[in-house]
Order: sequence, then C-alpha cells, then structure tokens
Amino acid sequence: MIGRVFVLLLLIAVLFAGGVLWFDYLNIIDAKTVLAPFYRFIGREGRSQPRMAQDEYLNLDAERLAVRLEALELRDMEMDTRQRDMDKRYGEIEQMAQELEDRQKAVDDRENSLRVQAADADNKDRNIEAIARILNGMQPERAVGIMAPMDDQLVIDVLRKTEEIARAEGTSSLVPYWLSLMEPVRAAELQRKMAGRPQSL
Repeated sequence: MIGRVFVLLLLIAVLFAGGVLWFDYLNIIDAKTVLAPFYRFIGREGRSQPRMAQDEYLNLDAERLAVRLEALELRDMEMDTRQRDMDKRYGEIEQMAQELEDRQKAVDDRENSLRVQAADADNKDRNIEAIARILNGMQPERAVGIMAPMDDQLVIDVLRKTEEIARAEGTSSLVPYWLSLMEPVRAAELQRKMAGRPQSL
C-alpha cells in the first residue's frame, strides 16, 4: 500500500514538474529562477530573467514598442538598400539612354551628310550636263576656247558627259574634234587623265 502511494506521489510530482516546464516554455508562467538549477543539471543553459531595479517594473507596451521600432529600423534599412539599388539602376538606364541618343544623333548627322553629298552630286551632275549641252551647241573653236581656262577635272567631266549624251541620243560625239583643236600638250594630258581615272571622278 505504501509503495502504491509513493508511486502515485512520484507520478504526481513528475506530472507537476512537466506541467511547470511546459507552461514556462509557453510563457504562461514565469519559472526561470526556480528552473534554472534544473536546466543546469540536465546540461542546458537556463533562461534568465532580465535584472531590473527594485523600483523598475516590466512594461509590456514598452517591450512591444521596442520590437516594433526594431522592425521599423530593419524595414528602413531594407528600403534604403532597395533605394540605392534603384538609384544605381536608374543611373545605368540614363547612361544607356544617353548613349543611344548620341548614337542616333550620329546616325542622323551621317544620314544628313550623305543626303547633302548626294544633293551636291546631283547638282554637280546637272550643272556638268548643262555645260556639255551648251558647248555642244556652240562652234567647236569657241567651245574649246571656253574650256581652255577650265580646271582639268571639270573639262574631263564635261567631255565624258558629252560622250554620254551622244551615246544616249545616237549622235556622233564632238570630243575627238575638241581634243584636236586644243593644244597638243593639254589634249594629251586630258586623255591620260581620262584613261587613268574611273568614270565616277
């Protein structure tokens, strides 16, 4: 009979200790000071109650506020990090946009330059054709006299345009006759340059 009573008392003590441990773990009761030796006995570090002054009391609102302030601080740090990343990305995008704008401007400038060159080439070609047609309508001696002070390249362009017009119209070209009326040295120099340069020059 005594043995049963002892076992029942031991079982009650075990259940009580287990309940105290469980309620302490759940923070329903505060048994830190009482259970600290038990935790050290089983080789674990017991939870310690923060020490407070005698006139100091535990303020749950202050604890909650401290936790919220810490969370807000962490959030502010995260927001600062994101803001720095966004600023860096924005700077990279602005740099890329500026590079694209510079490239587009260079392409536009080149396109405009090519258009101007093409327009100049068209104007030059029309002017040379006009000169060739005017010279074709003159007396050969007068036409040669007009070409005498001209630059060699301009004379070559006029002679080639004259031959081109003659081929297009199916008529005979006056170029051989004009060359025969020029000074032999100038005529030879013009023929050498015409033979040595492509038609585009």
